[in-house]
Amino acid sequence: MWQRTAGVAMTLAALGGCTPGEQVARGDLPFDPVYRGIETRLLDGDLVGFVVEMTGARDGEDVVEYARCAAAQYTLIRGYGFARHVRTRVAQESGVWRADAVYTVSPALPQGLQTIDAEVTVDDCTARGIPTV
Repeated sequence: MWQRTAGVAMTLAALGGCTPGEQVARGDLPFDPVYRGIETRLLDGDLVGFVVEMTGARDGEDVVEYARCAAAQYTLIRGYGFARHVRTRVAQESGVWRADAVYTVSPALPQGLQTIDAEVTVDDCTARGIPTV
C-alpha cells in the first residue's frame, strides 16, 4: 500500500500509544538502518526513477532520504549537477520500508521548489552514512 510521507509520523505516533495531540520526536524513535539496495530506472531522457528499500527506519522520511541520496549520486554519475524531485511514494510492509521516487536530472539548476545540489547532497549523505548508487 503506497502512502504519502506526510502523515507517516502521525500514524506511527498513534500506533505507539500516544494520546491524541501528543507527538513523538523523530530522534526518540528507534533507528537501526539496514539499507537493502537501490534500483535505478531511466524513464525518459532526464527523468529517472529510484526504488530503495530499508529496514530499521524511524519513519518514511528515512527511506525518502535514502532515495534522495541515490538520486544525487546518479545525477553526478550522469555528469550533471542538479536534480528536481517529481514525486515519491512510500510503503511499509513487515518492517521493510520502500520508496519509489522520480527525479529529473540537469546540468543547471532547474525551476521548482524541490531541487537538490547533487554534490552537496552526496557529501551530506556520506557524512550521515546513507549509501548512494
